Order: sequence, then structure tokens, then C-alpha cells
Amino acid sequence: MTGDVDAVLRDLIDAGSIDAATTLALETYGAELVGWLCSMLDEVDAHDAFSFLGEELWKSLRTFDGRCSLRTWCYMLARAATARVRARPARRHEVLVSEIPSVAHAVTQVWSTTRRGAVREADVYARIRSELADEDQVLLVLRIDKDLAWRDIAIVLCGATAADDELARKAAALRKQFERVKERLKELAAIHLRD
Repeated sequence: MTGDVDAVLRDLIDAGSIDAATTLALETYGAELVGWLCSMLDEVDAHDAFSFLGEELWKSLRTFDGRCSLRTWCYMLARAATARVRARPARRHEVLVSEIPSVAHAVTQVWSTTRRGAVREADVYARIRSELADEDQVLLVLRIDKDLAWRDIAIVLCGATAADDELARKAAALRKQFERVKERLKELAAIHLRD
């Protein structure tokens, strides 16, 4: 399905239909991105990050070169949006896609239809995951929950401009890191199950 969606999106991008391509991408991958953002942030920050993601997706589709799947591209943008939300002053919450009407509608529609389920799912895992380092949480969600390949996770973490050899090294390091994270999860689960 990803290949089919990417082909349709490439056609829309080539035709200059960036609004339509952004809307299709958000409709296709939005629910899983909302779930991922809700697992990483509180609901207000996740909403802001999803808005940043929508804006950056709209801006970046003109330069999307197909080096990775659009799904991977969206996760890379979601990770950047998460970092952007975490780095800003605590009380400042913005929704920036309001100036892009068709994209704002897609962001609002996807958010409102998926956030409740995503928040409930996030609550189940939040206690144990919150004890992991941020990068370990990102790795866990992308590999287990979102089933991204190691190379795709490396792209999400390193960015779209990373060289192939850098991505290969990062993917190998991520596999080792993942084994350590699994061991840490076993330790945390044992602790929490005793409580």
C-alpha cells in the first residue's frame, strides 16, 4: 500500500498539487502519527506537534525525492516536530497550519477522529516508557509499534540528508541499542509487576 500511496503522492507533487498531496498523506498516515505523538507528548503538545508536522509536510513535499517512503518522511518530520515542541517555552502553544486552509482541515479532521484512541493506547504504556530515555522511547515506538525498518528509523533519526554509509552505521547501532532497550523493559516490567 505504501508504494501505491507514494506513487499517487509523487503524481500529485509533480502536478503541483501540494495541498492535495499533503491532505492525502495526512489522511493515510495521520492516525498512526497521532498515536506516536500522543505516546511521546501530552495531548496539548501532541496536538501542537501534529500541527507543526502538517505545516512542515506541506512545505517539504516539493523537495521530497522518494529516497525513503513517504511514511518514513512523515515520521522524520514528526520527530522534528516533537523536538520543536519540547524546545519551546512551556506555556507557548501554537497551531500554525491555520494559514493553509486545506491542510488545516486535514490536520483537524485526522486529529479529532484519532486522538481519543491514541490517548487511551498511550496511557497503557506510558508508565513504563516514561522511565526510558527519549531516544530509547522513539526507537521502541518506531520499531515495535510502527514496524519501521532499521534503515527507515535511521533516516528518521539522522534526517533525509544523511549519506547511505552513515545510515548503515546508524542502523547497525540502532539494532544494538534496541537489544539494550528490550533488556531495560524487562527489568522495568518486573519492577512494575511487583508493585
